[in-house]
Amino acid sequence: MIRLLFFFLYLFISLTALIPVMLRNKNIDPELPAEERDRIVHPAVKKWNRSVIKMAGATVCVSGEEHVPDGPVMLVSNHEGDFDVPAMLGYLDKPFGFVAKTEMKKIPLLSTWMSLIHCLFINRNDRRDAVKMLRDGAAILEKGHSLFIFPEGTRNKGGELKPFKTGAFRMAKDAGVPIVPVAIKGSADVFEKNGRKKLTASRIDVAVLPPLMPADYIQSDLKRKAAEVKETIEKQLVKMS
Repeated sequence: MIRLLFFFLYLFISLTALIPVMLRNKNIDPELPAEERDRIVHPAVKKWNRSVIKMAGATVCVSGEEHVPDGPVMLVSNHEGDFDVPAMLGYLDKPFGFVAKTEMKKIPLLSTWMSLIHCLFINRNDRRDAVKMLRDGAAILEKGHSLFIFPEGTRNKGGELKPFKTGAFRMAKDAGVPIVPVAIKGSADVFEKNGRKKLTASRIDVAVLPPLMPADYIQSDLKRKAAEVKETIEKQLVKMS
């Protein structure tokens, strides 16, 4: 418990220390090309998330990153636990924003950084908000930024994968970008499997799988395609066991 308290104290102190960088990044010319803007903003995000992983006592091993195409992509993954996003932001070279609960907008500093990397906030209880998120997500992709989404919609805590929803696939289709499946193994061991009462030093494995290019899915039934991607990730998780 003491270690967990120190961990959250570190989160607060380290985010506070990044305020000058955050303020500089807020003043970046909004007309800059997406690739250049990401190149400026994401190094601090990557460094901070790596420090979060290390403070938690975890290690991250990434394989298959050569499968990530240039340009904007939609990354989709299984959702084991809270450390999935820090593992991806800290150790994947491709800059991206992600989808988060609207409650995270209330967290000072963190919510500002999330906006800077083009995260999407959603109220799961508001269907109109979900429709708006689809439009906003497609617009972010069209501008040249990448997104990372958990199609399960909630954490599986290292257990059986939940059905994949089609929202991420709809956004990717509307923007005409590749879909990159990612398998994450071990993140639930850090926190969720301890009842979220303590941190355990664990290894998190991230496997990036071959992408679906637009021509591979653009004419497909998205519900069926989402199920196929889920099966692909499940097979990879078995290999990683």
